[in-house]
Amino acid sequence: MNLKLYKPLCVFDLETTGTNIGKDRIVEICILKVNPDGSRESKTWKVNPEMPIPKESSAIHGIYDADVADSPTFREIAPKVMEMIKDADLGGFNSNRFDIPVLAEEMLRSEIDFDLSKHRFVDAQTIFFKKEPRNLGAAYQFYCGKTLENAHSAEADVMATFEVLDAQVGKYDDVPNEIAELSDFSSQNRFADLAGMIHFDEKNQEIFAFGKYKGQKVKEVFQKDLGYYGWLQSADFPLYTKKIFTKIQLKSRF
Repeated sequence: MNLKLYKPLCVFDLETTGTNIGKDRIVEICILKVNPDGSRESKTWKVNPEMPIPKESSAIHGIYDADVADSPTFREIAPKVMEMIKDADLGGFNSNRFDIPVLAEEMLRSEIDFDLSKHRFVDAQTIFFKKEPRNLGAAYQFYCGKTLENAHSAEADVMATFEVLDAQVGKYDDVPNEIAELSDFSSQNRFADLAGMIHFDEKNQEIFAFGKYKGQKVKEVFQKDLGYYGWLQSADFPLYTKKIFTKIQLKSRF
């Protein structure tokens, strides 16, 4: 294994009802947990999203309403998912932009306080796009010399993603093999939240990336316009974004 791990790395993939981070739900999740000694364990769950799966989504991942009708809801499996990832860093393919934000939303809906500050994130897609801009199937062929069968099956995708990530570390001299450095290398933008609605300025202060206060410090806005915080909490924003707003609002009192 080319990766140098000091704590477990959980590579995971989600199949969902759609691409809206705040509204869509997980229908399948697969996690591959790789330990520093190289040992591995994997779990795959079908999930009842408690909403209809659009036909266009089913056409991509092959999971239909009938396939998950008797499956547990995410709330039911959330403790098992948390137990698997709680001591691990997180990796995936396009995971920084999609899988991790969606997982955070589902955890918060399940009333589990998912603290992302305890994890490093590694996105094999970002590394791939920096080096060889293509998709997962092409990455698998390029780095591993294999054809990806059953693409958009969570289990097939997550196994391929780990092989691609490990091969990327072995192929490029300037791609680090330790998760802390690899996390920095695979990040594209640094946001305070997961949806990219709260940015950092040059002094590492949270600022709004949207709306009438765009570019202004969130803490200062809340100090002068507390009603804006109330509006944000009642508006249709992702739960994790609201959680960050609340954290900043509490700090703004002092």
